[in-house]
Amino acid sequence: MQNKIALEEHFAIDATIGDSRVFFGEHLWTEVKSRLLDTDDRLPREMDAHGVGMMLLSLNAPAVQAIANKRRAIAVAREANDLLAEKVRKHPSRYAGFAALPMQDPDAATIEIERCVKEFGFVGALVNGFTETGDSKKLLYYDLPQYRAFWKKVEALDVPFYLHPRNPLPGQIPGYEGHNWLLGPNWAFNAETSVHALRLIGSGLFDECPGLKIVLGHLGEGIPAQLWRIDGRNGWMKERHRYAAKGSVADYFRKNFWLTTSGNYSTSTLVQAMAEVGAGRIMFSVDWPFEDVGQACSWIDEAKISESDRMQIGRENAIKLFKLKAN
Repeated sequence: MQNKIALEEHFAIDATIGDSRVFFGEHLWTEVKSRLLDTDDRLPREMDAHGVGMMLLSLNAPAVQAIANKRRAIAVAREANDLLAEKVRKHPSRYAGFAALPMQDPDAATIEIERCVKEFGFVGALVNGFTETGDSKKLLYYDLPQYRAFWKKVEALDVPFYLHPRNPLPGQIPGYEGHNWLLGPNWAFNAETSVHALRLIGSGLFDECPGLKIVLGHLGEGIPAQLWRIDGRNGWMKERHRYAAKGSVADYFRKNFWLTTSGNYSTSTLVQAMAEVGAGRIMFSVDWPFEDVGQACSWIDEAKISESDRMQIGRENAIKLFKLKAN
């Protein structure tokens, strides 16, 4: 399939590139660092070689969300967004941008997303999970009341918000101690992000902002496989979860969430997600530079799904959701 669109693809700036180094040994870091920094030559060549027409770029993780100091977080977010705007200007037919946001300060985050959408034409924001405050017991999740005005601005701007993973802080979850292999994409990323997404749903956010559009990577961070169980728990006892939201988790998930294939190239998982949310809410992604463009593209090109579904997932859904002017 030609002219695929991929939308969880990352770059780095000097202030954030070290955040990615911790996931790789020295034998791999030189390659990954090169991938993160080279969006002018290496990445377009990878796209051309594998039939990718456009990528939506975002800052690496956890980046801004790991900066406890508000002023520093605001400055780094602006620096990253200014650089990304230049990348998009240089390659307008190949790249679009997601804003990095200083969620340490909801007012500043609101100002920054509006700046990026209105001045730079960014197509949304990508935020790397919870935000740190300097106190491991006071992490900021975005269902908290202080973010309601921010969410109303996102809804008014009519742009998607990509909730991207990050690891829990060291020592935060004792069950990981002595089992570092569970961190990152093996398990902790999807576990952390799925809880955050469910918090947003249970808080009643989507009753207040019914037009919000949230994107989750990795084919939904495991949530699609658990939708029935989440809502159906103890059905024989007529027992239900108690939360602020008026509807079921599945109702909001199918109405307000979109999924991408980033870093999860499993056809059986894709088909299961399609069964839960429909092919119209799933979009192709690679997760560059942490995954390989060729592997991702070969998979989606050959996956045993209909050609109509392949076109929707590979291209058409992204054009519709992000209002892209794609070739």
